[in-house]
Amino acid sequence: MTASLYRWPTAAAFGRVVPKTKFYEHATISTALREKFVSEVQRITWAYKLAEETIRLRGDASVPEIQVFALDAKDDNVSDDVLIAIDKAVQTPIIFEVNRGTGDQARTRMIASHKTLSTGAPRLSTYFATDWLLNDSPRAPLPPALDLPGLYMQLLTPLLPIATRPGETMSEATKRMDQAHKLKREIASLEKRLRNEPQLNRQIELHRQLGDRTTALTALTDPATPKTEDAPWKS
Repeated sequence: MTASLYRWPTAAAFGRVVPKTKFYEHATISTALREKFVSEVQRITWAYKLAEETIRLRGDASVPEIQVFALDAKDDNVSDDVLIAIDKAVQTPIIFEVNRGTGDQARTRMIASHKTLSTGAPRLSTYFATDWLLNDSPRAPLPPALDLPGLYMQLLTPLLPIATRPGETMSEATKRMDQAHKLKREIASLEKRLRNEPQLNRQIELHRQLGDRTTALTALTDPATPKTEDAPWKS
């Protein structure tokens, strides 16, 4: 979706280049994932640290700090697998800025998952992102917030593909988005099966399942629909 990049506070600048090998030390990373780090990522920079001592907003156990990581892509993008590995290695929420191209073709997009901290590995939602924007696009000031959890929600909300519902928490909204993504995958699979199904009785059953999931998806993506009215779907 379209959203502005942010003008991160100068006081929060950190600017530390992080070797890719640092993320291998925090988890068992497969050979395939290491190859993605090597082939997709030119450089990882811990660019900003949003914390009480840098921007004077108090954190809590859910959002003690917010980190901004800049990833320079070797090609057109950085895959979610790489982002997940970085996110799981850092025990605070992260906002990523992925950079690609050079000169007039230089573009940046902001991407983040809603991270829920726990005693084990943090839980991550689906990743949400802005469109690719010109590197020199005007940047917006940070949204107003009373504390770091409030700022985190304000940073994530514009990235969501649909509007949040009145009174809905970020955890509830991202859970709803995850359910919608799952339904979209199931709908695509059913549509493919329907195109290839020669038997009429099976076509009828697939049409029924497709209708159930389409109805459920509409309910999930309607910001005015109360959570209690989300339509269930049947297998």
